[in-house]
Amino acid sequence: MADNLQKSKWRGRFLRYAPIILWIGVIMVLSTSQASMSKTSRFVTPLLVFLFPNAPEATLVIYHGYVRKLAHFTEYAILAFWACRAFSNSSQNLLLRFRFAFSFILVFVVASIDETNQSFLSSRTGSIDDVLLDAAGGAAMILFFYSVTEYHQRRKF
Repeated sequence: MADNLQKSKWRGRFLRYAPIILWIGVIMVLSTSQASMSKTSRFVTPLLVFLFPNAPEATLVIYHGYVRKLAHFTEYAILAFWACRAFSNSSQNLLLRFRFAFSFILVFVVASIDETNQSFLSSRTGSIDDVLLDAAGGAAMILFFYSVTEYHQRRKF
């Protein structure tokens, strides 16, 4: 019986933390030169041309930059979601109590590592502005997660 309880705990931890680890892996893959602007332009530019057929090429380049910045924001919002989800169900009181702070710290650390990694690649640039954008994406999701959980807590009473 105790063995089944232990297996259940490990299974629960795996299901909570595996998405975080997998998503960090996705972020690190997107941090390589394979996700540089020149590489993503192969599929983003045709989409932009389809959406804005009369836009000058210089405008499409600007739009492409916006798409990439939106991707930064979104990928770190997703990381924050997985972190909030995991830490909100943690059996560790410290993680549970400060789940939003730990979620933000995780987002910030991963964003910093991501941009540091990019600074060593000739096809990419590391930028503190991107770290701040990533942190903003994470903070937006954490605020959303907090709002939803508070709303549900208040409805219970």
